[in-house]
Amino acid sequence: RPYTLFVTLFGLWIEKSSAFVAPPPKRTFLQTASINRNRFTATHDIALCSASTDESITPTPSSFVNGSNDTTPLTPKSHSSSSFFVPCVNEPIDASLLALPRHSHYAVNEILTKAEATLKALHKHAHVVESTRLVTMQDDNTGPCHERVFANSYVDLGKVDTVGFDYDYTLVTYTEELLELIYDMALKRLVQDRQYPMEMLTSGLCFNPRFPIRGLAVDKETAWICHLSYTHKVAVAWEGQEKVPTSALYREYRSKRALTPKERKERLKPLNDLFSMAECCLIADTVQFFKNTSIPYCPRNAVTDVLAAIRETHISGDFHRIVAQQPERYFRSMPHLKDVLDNFKHAGKRLIFVSNSPFWYVDAGMKYVIGENWRQSWDAVITSAGKPIFYTEQRRPFRQVNTETGRVKFNLVDRFEQGEVYSEGCLKELVRLMDWEPAGMDEFSISREGGASALASPNVLYIGDSLFADLVDAKREFGWTTAAVTPEVGYEMEMQSQTHYVHIQRTIEILLSALRLLQDELGASQYTDEDSAVLDTLERLVSKWRDRETALLGNPFGSVFRARYQPSLFSHSLRRYCDLYMSSVSSLRNYSPQHRFYPEDARLLSHEIRGVEKECWMLEDVLASERIDFDDETTGGDIMDDTDEAIPEANPTDGIDSIEASEI
Repeated sequence: RPYTLFVTLFGLWIEKSSAFVAPPPKRTFLQTASINRNRFTATHDIALCSASTDESITPTPSSFVNGSNDTTPLTPKSHSSSSFFVPCVNEPIDASLLALPRHSHYAVNEILTKAEATLKALHKHAHVVESTRLVTMQDDNTGPCHERVFANSYVDLGKVDTVGFDYDYTLVTYTEELLELIYDMALKRLVQDRQYPMEMLTSGLCFNPRFPIRGLAVDKETAWICHLSYTHKVAVAWEGQEKVPTSALYREYRSKRALTPKERKERLKPLNDLFSMAECCLIADTVQFFKNTSIPYCPRNAVTDVLAAIRETHISGDFHRIVAQQPERYFRSMPHLKDVLDNFKHAGKRLIFVSNSPFWYVDAGMKYVIGENWRQSWDAVITSAGKPIFYTEQRRPFRQVNTETGRVKFNLVDRFEQGEVYSEGCLKELVRLMDWEPAGMDEFSISREGGASALASPNVLYIGDSLFADLVDAKREFGWTTAAVTPEVGYEMEMQSQTHYVHIQRTIEILLSALRLLQDELGASQYTDEDSAVLDTLERLVSKWRDRETALLGNPFGSVFRARYQPSLFSHSLRRYCDLYMSSVSSLRNYSPQHRFYPEDARLLSHEIRGVEKECWMLEDVLASERIDFDDETTGGDIMDDTDEAIPEANPTDGIDSIEASEI
């Protein structure tokens, strides 16, 4: 056949060549979709290579950056109750993952044969790709990709006259020891204040940074930790440290695996900020402890008690005092933060510091990351603000804080003085005291009671880490320009540029392309049993590769921004409420105070994306429809979920509603 000679020649070339990058010829399913995620300088196409006869193919080792300059192996930290599996990249790939089924139809079988040859060649030559690492995109003025500021909408910093900052995980960031401290203190409260078993203190329970991610939710009725897609569908859930089977998800959340808006409000507790990772881990460990020791428990009570213990730990101020006394242990250095603030200040922008933390606590952190005179950079320093109520409250006055004693003065505050500190207050009072009239106010103002419209302007930029405490009301109520600090961006982009991760992505894309072309060849006629069996087998393979892709990120939930294969609810909210996002405030040092940010391609619909990146089909709902007999051992798997679990038959009355095809 014509491609046989090409196979041989290409195989010889690639073994001697120092490059694995070629200009893209006309695209076929054998050349996987270009990965256009703003981090590669070229389109890398996988050409057809000779099939490998190896029983197993070992990928090249790699590592990931954990958000700082140190490199950590792709294995979870030791944790007594953790049972989820994170494969090492040295682990040989089972040859069955690269073996595709066969079909009696010649054209269909040819598609399968070529796809299998491409997959085996891709993984056989992994060492060549590793030697010529995919090039990370670097703009001339913006540094490495994980130090970029990403735009969801057009933002002109030149028109911004006021910049506000949150404190926790924005101006300061913490070491993992802080979450360990919060976890340990809350665990002791469970045992001492709520009479939980004393054995919990001696059974080795500890915070596991490899289990939780941001943007999860706990179901208070079941104590499941859930990862939600942007459609509020439960993509994956864990009960304790054990994954909830797909069949159980369908039983609990009906065939749609989602709750109604009313049920979501009653049952789900969001775990959106970085502090919530401690409570997420403690909930899971508490449930797992009860299961391991066969102690009967009420899931709702367990969740309520853990959340209360975490809340009391925060309110008590106990961990705040420990952190303030040992800043070098709990705070990370921020060498570029002062440069960012100075750049904004020299450009004539007003700087506002607004934090929910008390003054004595933020004072310790800011002195550590900036210096003793940190307050001189700010036009207003507000602590104990009580966001998000700060935005909507109408009558709460500001109180001046004695910076020597930390006590609040109950005297009238009629203006802000530089270097002084204030607490509580509200946005209405902030407008009055600073006498703000931002440029363009008339064009963008929103008519609000009490004159708060003076800050209803996109000329105010507010930067924070918590979407719902810091940014949602600022964007929704006042139209502020908002920027989110999402350190996960840097880590995930670093991980996703690793060769092994890229190979998994390419493998999935090749399998999905084969599925599409195969069905194009089968046409519109009714599928035979053989047709369905081949499709089912390919779908199971996609599911297994997605499991490997998820596990490489070092946690059981996968990407913060993806709930299995769909955008997560967190990423949906990030896009909806944030104009900019970045891994660190320090990333702003790479940009002029007059920089104009342009959003990337905002296309969402399948017909718009086709040809740029292949869409993912919601095949799990297709499999859930009544055309599939879930009791048949030959049934194909859910390509996005646990393939070992049977999915209950969908309600026949659901009809076409049980299929949601082409959701990105």
